[in-house]
Amino acid sequence: MYFILEVRPMKIKYDPKVDAAYISFKEGHVEVTTMRITDDIAIDFGPQEEIAGIEILDASKHLELSPEHPEVKLENLVSS
Repeated sequence: MYFILEVRPMKIKYDPKVDAAYISFKEGHVEVTTMRITDDIAIDFGPQEEIAGIEILDASKHLELSPEHPEVKLENLVSS
């Protein structure tokens, strides 16, 4: 299965209406192949087999998020 996705460096999106999260690692349009790991988790691979993104359904359960007030804690980040 192939898709064209627009992704940017390490961006996390969460949609509380459907309780889904997407973590993207690439910038621009990337052709991807999707590998479903579980019913709730899928990994998108780019043309060089690099990870382009990760989709997480039922995100509040898997990431221990509150759909009403989702929070992400960032650690050990270095700005360029």
